[in-house]
Amino acid sequence: MITRFALVCGALAAVILAATAGDQWPDPAPDLITAGPGSTAAAGPVAARSAGHAPVELDCNPQNRRASLRPQGTVPAPGRMPSGSTMARIAQRGHLIVGVAQNAYPLAFRDRDLKLAGFDIDIARDIAEAMTGDRERVVFRPHPVAERLELVRSGQVDLVVAATTISCPRREKVDFSAVYYEATQRLLVNRGSGITGLDDLRDRRVCAVRGSTTLGRILADPSKPIPVGEPTTSDCLMLLQLGDADAVSSDDTQLAGMAAQDSQTEIVGAQLSEEPYGIAISKDRPDLVRFVNGVLERRVQDGRWRASYEHWLIPLGPPPSPPTPQYRD
Repeated sequence: MITRFALVCGALAAVILAATAGDQWPDPAPDLITAGPGSTAAAGPVAARSAGHAPVELDCNPQNRRASLRPQGTVPAPGRMPSGSTMARIAQRGHLIVGVAQNAYPLAFRDRDLKLAGFDIDIARDIAEAMTGDRERVVFRPHPVAERLELVRSGQVDLVVAATTISCPRREKVDFSAVYYEATQRLLVNRGSGITGLDDLRDRRVCAVRGSTTLGRILADPSKPIPVGEPTTSDCLMLLQLGDADAVSSDDTQLAGMAAQDSQTEIVGAQLSEEPYGIAISKDRPDLVRFVNGVLERRVQDGRWRASYEHWLIPLGPPPSPPTPQYRD
């Protein structure tokens, strides 16, 4: 019990510390992130089922939702961005602004030096380097999951690299890069709980991040678990440790990080869904979408995708083949 209590306190301290840590590059302006219309960012845990919270799925299949804009030729060298392009304006500003998570180990988290690190952070830095010539010229804007698309739409960030699952409703609001990682939704439970899948969670509490596709699937599942919405996966892990949730549901990437933090937890059950990650970019910036896709293709070709996987995601198993990009033009 002492060890488990220490884990809870340590996780809480990490959340508080991360919330007070600054950006990786001088911030050009005060943080203007606010909850948009209908945002649940200020609401307490969701403890009741409501049809109004279920995501509206459009006529969309797993293939066409993944299709993005094709890169136009090779990626231009830093300092040689096309005149008048979104990339030229960003390079002239001197840094890329990226919306990220900050407590989603091993995708994006604060390391011992309070610098952001992880699989998603590697991608953001590679894009910044391709555009400016310096992978440190990036301003990271941590944000609640429920607000990430609004940050893109309002222009507060240039793009969001935050394990964002590409879905049809989201594609109505923003554009996406090609898929950069294929995750799956699963469950994290306490060892010895006897829980082996969602069927064992009828009328029991399952925590997921507010604004995520995961929470919508918990709401819609016929086994009728009780959804508990929290701002971050760290909050969900603490609820599980404290006995205030019976399971956590999220992408396998983030569950692996939580299991690594607490050896008294384990990932169980079958894959509940496919979670193709894409980089969210404004619909008004198709040139940036094409540029980012060119950078993603180059990362696969030069081995950086595999190296990043082996550094951060190897607990999930041997490196799979990187996702094959799909384009709609």
